[in-house]
Amino acid sequence: MSRTVRHEVSPKAEEWGYQLGSVYVRKVHFRDNLMIRQIEQKVVNRLRQVTSAIRQAGTNQVDIITSSAERQAATEFAKARSVRPQMIGQALREIGQDPDVLNAVFATLEVERLIRANAEITLIPDQTDETLTSLLASGVELKPAPSVVPPKPPVQ
Repeated sequence: MSRTVRHEVSPKAEEWGYQLGSVYVRKVHFRDNLMIRQIEQKVVNRLRQVTSAIRQAGTNQVDIITSSAERQAATEFAKARSVRPQMIGQALREIGQDPDVLNAVFATLEVERLIRANAEITLIPDQTDETLTSLLASGVELKPAPSVVPPKPPVQ
């Protein structure tokens, strides 16, 4: 409508020495109900299109950000995986420098393997006589001697 008004008014304005700028049409009152419904429907459809376009642009932007973040995370995990053997090797070299630390690490690893295996473990003290060792090797079940606990005095 504003284009039509500009087209009609521009020649007359130029005759008078004016150049027509923007044309704004305001407060138009339609009397035809069918025309009003058609205009309303066009406005509603256009709003739906704009809303849908905005929603799609947002979804696209989120997808781009997500894929970029996933790509960066995959790159960083790959870098970490490639550095891990070097770091473990360096740590083992440092551990190997001190025999006490090395023995402690291997003892810990051995205990962890025994725990994972759910193995039955029998602990034998370092200073044992031959009898205890041969009894354990024979499979005889040793039972601890009953302990003698003094009776508790009666509560008065």
